[in-house]
Amino acid sequence: MKRFSLFGSAHVVPPEYRSSFTHLYFDIAWFGLVSGSALAFVAIYATHLGASAFQIGLLTAGPAVVNLVFTLPAGHWVEKRIISSAVFWSAVFNRIFYLLWVFLPIFLLPQGQIWMIVGLTLLMGIPGTALLIGFNSMFAEAVPPEWRGHVAGTRNALFALTIVTATLISGEILIRVPFPTNYQIVFGLGFFGAAMSALHLRFVLPSPCRGEKVAPRLERTWAGTLHSLSGSLRSLGQASGARLLRTDVLTGPFARLIALLFAFHLSQFLPIPLFPLYQVGELHLSDQEISLGTALFNGMVLVGSLQLATLTQRMGNQRLTGIGIIVLSGYPLLMGLSRGLGLFLVASVVGGLGWSMVGGALNNYILEGVPADDRPAYLAWYNLALNAAILLASLTGPLVAGWIGLAGALILAGICRLLAALAILRWGS
Repeated sequence: MKRFSLFGSAHVVPPEYRSSFTHLYFDIAWFGLVSGSALAFVAIYATHLGASAFQIGLLTAGPAVVNLVFTLPAGHWVEKRIISSAVFWSAVFNRIFYLLWVFLPIFLLPQGQIWMIVGLTLLMGIPGTALLIGFNSMFAEAVPPEWRGHVAGTRNALFALTIVTATLISGEILIRVPFPTNYQIVFGLGFFGAAMSALHLRFVLPSPCRGEKVAPRLERTWAGTLHSLSGSLRSLGQASGARLLRTDVLTGPFARLIALLFAFHLSQFLPIPLFPLYQVGELHLSDQEISLGTALFNGMVLVGSLQLATLTQRMGNQRLTGIGIIVLSGYPLLMGLSRGLGLFLVASVVGGLGWSMVGGALNNYILEGVPADDRPAYLAWYNLALNAAILLASLTGPLVAGWIGLAGALILAGICRLLAALAILRWGS
């Protein structure tokens, strides 16, 4: 049997899994280009345009509102369709919006661009909700439990490698090309990566030995997909609460898991709208220095991800998630204590190591508590809790910063992450 080797690590991958694994790797590698270009610098771009803390917060809070509205209908929609097809078309309609970012400086003044970025981000969130729910189900169908640690670690490593490369390239573009053309090029790179990532999702199929829970097959055409999406949105107002809410999901250990992860995500996203404001307004870092910090963060994600499969086998997903969050709490703590480039870079290293563990183990930890034959309903509730936390944190972060200052808010967020980690380690099994 042929061996699959990545970064010196050899694992025997059965032939029936190899194609889907490869497309999952290409998917995340191309999305690393998106994250290292468009997503990494959109908040910085808005800050340069004069965005307020409230407007930066809306870039995170806005999609959370959309997700809260559409999570349960989206979970119901995904549940009734072939997972691979639903994920692909959701990705297409979500990622086409990146192209529009490129043309914003041509048609709009700075404040108009800021509000348009917020508006486009809201629209992206509608298909993005189905994508988030569907991808976790598709991943579980395509990757058997015994391979999830290996695949997640490899994906994280590839993501980190491409995001580091994309961030450094984007930083050079931002330095060498005049504003705002430099950001248009960066956003164009993001769109290209998003399109290629969506293409590879098209070829991820369920494991042949598992089969896929399907309902009526969608027509695989643009017209059929548009008709299905529009019909699902129309049915939102007609669907009964019992059919969408599935309150039976929130019983037993899963309800406790949802509560613990809500607390973590609340602490995770509390400082997100504050980072660009602190880096630009307080630390006075240049775009090149910010890109260097981002590259260091993701470089450490790469280093940590190479050991993810081994760490998962030794500690399990729950313990690895909790320990990872403890390390991740050092990122806002050190950031809040920094007064210049040096400690900012140290924070980036610590944060990257923490995220290499959390980002690799968290989804697998969630899937361990989800029945294999009912994933969309359970994952819809997790997505609901996630986006409720994002919304609350994104709106609360700027308020807290207004009361105790940006540095104080970052330090508080680090303490909250630490408490959430201890709760997961104590009660998360």
